[in-house]
Amino acid sequence: MKYTVRIRYGAMHRVGLFTSDIKNLRTGNRCIIRSQRGTELGEVVSGFETIEGNPGKIDGTVLRRATREDYETLQKIEDELQPEEYQFCADRIIERDLPMRLVAAEHILGGEKIIFYFLADGRVDFRQLVKDLAGEYRTRIELRQIGVRDEARLLAEYGRCGRELCCRSFIKDLEPVTMRMAKLQKTTLDPTKISGCCGRLMCCLRFEDDLYNDLKKNLPGKGDPVSTPLGSGEVVDTDILSQTVDIELPGRRTATVDLEDVEMLSQEGKQKKNSGKSSKKGGGKPRKNRKKRKD
Repeated sequence: MKYTVRIRYGAMHRVGLFTSDIKNLRTGNRCIIRSQRGTELGEVVSGFETIEGNPGKIDGTVLRRATREDYETLQKIEDELQPEEYQFCADRIIERDLPMRLVAAEHILGGEKIIFYFLADGRVDFRQLVKDLAGEYRTRIELRQIGVRDEARLLAEYGRCGRELCCRSFIKDLEPVTMRMAKLQKTTLDPTKISGCCGRLMCCLRFEDDLYNDLKKNLPGKGDPVSTPLGSGEVVDTDILSQTVDIELPGRRTATVDLEDVEMLSQEGKQKKNSGKSSKKGGGKPRKNRKKRKD
């Protein structure tokens, strides 16, 4: 019987769905997989499931569990082959004066491909560089242009929170993070404190954005009239996580009330309050603009 299991693999820590004949794979187990790139070492991130119907996009197959020989081969690749390949590519980039900066080299465990990751401001014609690399290593060569967030995923390990970077541990796709998310969560807007290792806004701001939006739906808006056990007043601020509301009461008193003790005034009551404010502020304006009648 065939099973599916989710596995993290590659230097970019991709997470894919793989088929397997091994039914007792557990989270954290390391195994040898065959992906579209070749034979690789991967780590199980979720338990197996029986294939029923259409399982979705399949990224490859689990071949077997990893052995000591596999770990030794991987260690040799990381300690000897990849540094040598990185240096050779970096030297060729300098010789050909290409406007690109090499970030990392990834040698696939089975040797089917070597991938070079680089940064550049625009498009780069690296066809001659690929010929140099293919002639040197006699295998498939791939040069992949990445952004600064991908660079952090490749090179960095831990964030300012002390935990492994979200992009390395569980985030599959790097989606845009906006300043609106930071403002909604009422974090400091100091770029040095809300930026990750990549220099961009931290991914965790987006990860928590859905929760903040859901909690915000229950809260009244700023300026809304409400009724509380302390009296009626107007909302001046809210706290999304604690689900509390700051209210301005008569006499310019301010109180913090739990959301469950807040009752929204009806639309009719809101209109009466607004009409009362407008009549006080501009009650004499129509008379000033009224023309005098001539006899």
